[in-house]
Amino acid sequence: MKILLCDDQAVIRDGLEMLLNLEKDFQVIASAQDGSEAIELAEKHKPELILMDLKMPIVNGIEATREIHKKSPNIKILVLTTYDDDEWVFDAIRAGASGYLLKDTSRQKIIEAIRGTMDGKSFLDPNVAGKVLNQVASNQTQPSSILKDKLTERELDVLRLLAKGMPNFEIATQLHLSEGTVRNHVSAILEKLNVSDRTQAAVIAIQHGL
Repeated sequence: MKILLCDDQAVIRDGLEMLLNLEKDFQVIASAQDGSEAIELAEKHKPELILMDLKMPIVNGIEATREIHKKSPNIKILVLTTYDDDEWVFDAIRAGASGYLLKDTSRQKIIEAIRGTMDGKSFLDPNVAGKVLNQVASNQTQPSSILKDKLTERELDVLRLLAKGMPNFEIATQLHLSEGTVRNHVSAILEKLNVSDRTQAAVIAIQHGL
């Protein structure tokens, strides 16, 4: 798995590179010291996943995530930062981040989050997850009927399981569908909800009480 690191602190980049390269199926192919460099290196090296810090000089992680996601939506971006402020969390998700971890996360949890993200799961630090759920609960002003107007019954079934963090193969098993059919449903859901990734779709599903 080709991984790009982006953090403005060299000691963090070096430590992550050393830890991740211990995994036989991981390869850190490049590291960036700010968002601008991350955008350039993502274009050049085409990593499968980026570990992205947020508060950096020149171009921050939110802007870099938005730009990379727009150009290369297949690249997974997993935020790894010290900041758990609501504004950072929601801006990162809206920009296209597939998950949000804090830097005090254990090495094993980071590795699990990387593998899970590549399998289509969404990982949120427990402290961050609480903020997301509280926010969408407080903003739950639109009934689920709005989703029912936009999506078919089968798409609603898929979205309901997607919101639980299930990857495509688990959704396929649960609904007795092929994985290809699930992929088609997920693509249709993202298009109909006008979002760019599964995390944003999951937040909408929770917000609408699905």
